[in-house]
Amino acid sequence: MTTTTHRTALVTGANKGIGFETARQLAQQGFTVWLGCRDSGRGEAAAKDLAPDGDVRFVQLDVTDTASIQAAQEHIAEHSGALDVLINNAGIALGDEEGPPSTVRSETIAKTIDVNFYGTLRVTQAFLPLVRQAEAGRIVNLSSSMGSLTLLTAPEQPLAPFGMSYAYSTSKTLVSTLTGWFAVELKDTPVKVNSVCPGFNATDMNGHLGTQHPSEGAKVVVRAATLPADGPSGSFFDVSGPVEW
Repeated sequence: MTTTTHRTALVTGANKGIGFETARQLAQQGFTVWLGCRDSGRGEAAAKDLAPDGDVRFVQLDVTDTASIQAAQEHIAEHSGALDVLINNAGIALGDEEGPPSTVRSETIAKTIDVNFYGTLRVTQAFLPLVRQAEAGRIVNLSSSMGSLTLLTAPEQPLAPFGMSYAYSTSKTLVSTLTGWFAVELKDTPVKVNSVCPGFNATDMNGHLGTQHPSEGAKVVVRAATLPADGPSGSFFDVSGPVEW
């Protein structure tokens, strides 16, 4: 990564939770941070709350709306140019609509995948030209151990306490494929693409049942965003190290 204070990052879904804390930590490291948020009022309020931490700016961005994504890309390109870090944090989990594959509705699966997978794909495709303009771009995809097929089928069933959430888990498995494919496509460039699992954080997504504050989960995101030149690409890790795909 560059060592100047002019590094720029975009964090999607950044008005609360892990995205908000990730933006805070990057701003404290000297990044200009763009908060990509659907709701203008919440996004502007979040940027104002983070102002004491550094240069934090709101940009309207809905990961399910290609026109919104393109407008955000053009806005950031005009004001910041190259993008050093892209963090695909925006995501949903539909709670009561979830279930095992035998009963979950196809509409629930489609809605979850549209945000968590297609949203990540749309944003990455739109912003990749700006990331490639950076000296050493970093793309970080927020994933979950719940998307790990290895853990899902392990004899000890480590994912069992989290219940049967087929739509969410499948969306994160797809994010893993996206991380791997982009890493391969960009292997001859300075760009690094990785997935991270931030752990079980107390956020709106899980009704604040998580066991750690989102600022803890944000640390592994920031680590992936600021990897040195000899850091990994095409990997999946959490605070403890590699997560099996």
